[in-house]
Amino acid sequence: MNSRERLHLAIDHQQPDRVPLDLGAAPTTGMHVGAVYRLRQALKLDPPGIPVKVIEPYQMLGEIKPDLMDTLGVDVTGLWPQATLFGFRNEDWKPWTLFDGTPVLVPGAFNTQPEADGSILMYPEGDHGAPPSGKMPQGGYYFDSLPRPKLAADAQLDPADNLEEFSQLSSQDLAYFETKAQRLYEGTDKAILANFGGTAFGDIALVPGPWMKNPRGIRNVEDWYVGTIQHRDYVFKVFERQCEIALSNLNQLYQVVGDRVDVVYMSGTDFGMQTGPFISPKTYRQLYMPFHRQLNDWVHQHTPWKCFIHSCGSIAALMPDMIEAGFDIFNPVQVSAAGMDAQALKERFGGQVTFWGGGVDTQHTLPFGTPDQVRAEVREHISIFGQNGGFVFNTIHNVQADVPTENLLALYRAFHDYCAY
Repeated sequence: MNSRERLHLAIDHQQPDRVPLDLGAAPTTGMHVGAVYRLRQALKLDPPGIPVKVIEPYQMLGEIKPDLMDTLGVDVTGLWPQATLFGFRNEDWKPWTLFDGTPVLVPGAFNTQPEADGSILMYPEGDHGAPPSGKMPQGGYYFDSLPRPKLAADAQLDPADNLEEFSQLSSQDLAYFETKAQRLYEGTDKAILANFGGTAFGDIALVPGPWMKNPRGIRNVEDWYVGTIQHRDYVFKVFERQCEIALSNLNQLYQVVGDRVDVVYMSGTDFGMQTGPFISPKTYRQLYMPFHRQLNDWVHQHTPWKCFIHSCGSIAALMPDMIEAGFDIFNPVQVSAAGMDAQALKERFGGQVTFWGGGVDTQHTLPFGTPDQVRAEVREHISIFGQNGGFVFNTIHNVQADVPTENLLALYRAFHDYCAY
């Protein structure tokens, strides 16, 4: 059974030969570049000093090359946009060094000049003439979005300002997705997870527009969250127009990539905290669900794609409505959050959705546990989520930078020891 067949059976709630494995197909299922480097060294895929590419500088995600995918038995590959979250492309690679000394490669537009305090600023599209949009503190691992201007009390709000980044895909964009999808489909046996962009409503990583030089509208994180209450009509109008554009783009995308894509990353908006959801089910139904349903319904009516939602934290209270809105796949399945017990989730929702993630806790067990604890958790979660299909193994969100290498090795050895049905 090849990877594509394995994934199809699993998301159709059947049991393939083993549980499918994902690493790096989506921006929330990957691994920090430092961890990728150390894993490749431990597996003897590279001699010492060979750098790994940073394919998404916002989270400093490392490239998962085909040799690593084959070594680990990864079943899914990602179809990503051309530009990174800071607006420049992965090209003109140059050497760079992490704060801990790890050698990496970064795109040419990646800023490498530290500030006086040792921090590193990132600029939209790599343009140093624009205000910086991201900052990595000295000794840090990732970039934080820099606060955009706070909303003035007397601001005149125009929904068009928060729609600058949503537009019809260009012929160049469509040609890129067509070529890339064909190459992945014909050149590998992997299932394809597409992250086209433009279909997530209120994703707080995207609201500040780190790729935009001078974004307008509500761009400050605090203002945005407050605005979903104080300026509900405004936010709703933004979502209405965004949904119209997304529907048009999805139609054009299906014309060029067709059935080569298996899963589409529809939303990365976080609705959960550690202790419960950010919002009530009523607010979800009023503000988000109408647009999720329109997009997911279009996908189900016109394509064979499955609809994937990422939301961290405790979202069990929202899941019935999200399922009704048409989501087929839930990620990252944060079982450490309140109300997210693995067995309870599988019993309640396992017949309706696929759990993509939930393999091991990246907040506690993987970075701070022992290899034996990692192994035990992997075994337990496979035994629970893997029953009757409906499960794709991945860690609970991206693997962090400082995970001990012995725990990474324990993670993937345990997966292979226990993944067979």
